[in-house]
Amino acid sequence: MTGLRGALLALGLLLPGVLWAAVIDTYNFTSEAQEQQYRELTEQLRCPKCQNNSIADSNAIIASDMRQKVYELMQQGYSQQQVVDYMVARYGNFVTYEPPVTPATLILWIGPLLAILGGGWVLVRLARRRPARVALRDSEVAQADLSEAERQRLRRLLNQERDGEPR
Repeated sequence: MTGLRGALLALGLLLPGVLWAAVIDTYNFTSEAQEQQYRELTEQLRCPKCQNNSIADSNAIIASDMRQKVYELMQQGYSQQQVVDYMVARYGNFVTYEPPVTPATLILWIGPLLAILGGGWVLVRLARRRPARVALRDSEVAQADLSEAERQRLRRLLNQERDGEPR
């Protein structure tokens, strides 16, 4: 019985600490619209540490600090765009999920398209060269040291290959 009593006592002492640690950022808003704006902003901004999480989803300390700052700026009357501008000025364009198109980021937007077009151009060039190689083989046949029967047989085989007929 003392083992059960000790386990319950330990659980009773640890449980309040666990519950206290689970409480994250509770703020008082003046209206439902302000609370909605806060949620939208925290979903819009990316955590610099986690990179793939918004500051609303991240448990990193910097995300908690950013949520606190968003709340403070909203209480000071900043608009949604002003809050985003403040965060971009402090953390860079990376903090937003939709960075602006600038000359520096233009290659990131156009690069994949250029790679696809370049690959298509290479494939077309390779496809156009292929028939020329078969013609080269045919002209080499005339210069080879073969008997007339061997030359005719070789020409037939090359013509079948060029026409796509099976052997």
